[in-house]
Amino acid sequence: MTVRRLGAGLVAAALITPALAACANGTGTAGSTPSPSVTASGTASPSGAPAAGDAKQALLDSTKEISNGNFKFTLAGAGSTAEGQVHQPSQSAAMKIAIGGPSSDLAMKLDVIHFKPDSWVKLELTGPTADSLPAIKQLNLGKYQHLDQARIKGNRNLGFDFEKVDPAGSAVLTQGITEVRSTGTGAYAGTLDITKAAEAGSLNAATIAALGTQAKTVPFTAKVDPQGRLSELVLQLPAAGQTAAQEIRMTYSDYGAATAAQKPPAAQVVEAPAELYSLFN
Repeated sequence: MTVRRLGAGLVAAALITPALAACANGTGTAGSTPSPSVTASGTASPSGAPAAGDAKQALLDSTKEISNGNFKFTLAGAGSTAEGQVHQPSQSAAMKIAIGGPSSDLAMKLDVIHFKPDSWVKLELTGPTADSLPAIKQLNLGKYQHLDQARIKGNRNLGFDFEKVDPAGSAVLTQGITEVRSTGTGAYAGTLDITKAAEAGSLNAATIAALGTQAKTVPFTAKVDPQGRLSELVLQLPAAGQTAAQEIRMTYSDYGAATAAQKPPAAQVVEAPAELYSLFN
């Protein structure tokens, strides 16, 4: 029996896009009481608050350190979490992903390691679908499955592009700021136009399309660390059609202090079977 391909909503974008299928609680608003709203065109804010243009520039600048590829990150959405690190100096990255839970038809835990030019993934698949399909059960090998680079090149589900080291695509997202205000020291809030952000790992084209015109005014909050580097970005996606309102939260830490990923021991490695590629392609 062949493995049925997973839907894009489950494993979209670099294996760490949240499965945006259930309502996430909480607003994720950061900082103190917001100041009056201002546009991102550079219009001055009320006395005591930064000019809007300064606030937008601060957030644009906050993502520059990410491009150096030496940090830890987390990414969370409804029913999904991911955490890991990127270490560009060694051309390596590692991440752990959990998609779904005990009540899901198919839940996954993935331990993914990239050490250019190699990649490995260890899967744990649970739920009624995993139990009923022998081909899926056979992927629960308890070992790291070595990936054929020719078969994952350009695959956002299994590959990793060391030319674009930000798994969440925060630099792309902040380019879409349409309104921003300071809400306290190192804290901001406003709206984003995400219609051109399909390349951000935290979103996908289907999600953006489903939002329609709402995609042009998605509320967000952000925090930067004392060095002005992005530490948190939270998007509040509004309800659309059959999909409830959702939150996407991404964090960054340990800039310049990440370490190289550890390659799995040879005794714990097998070649990935065709069923694995079918699952994600």
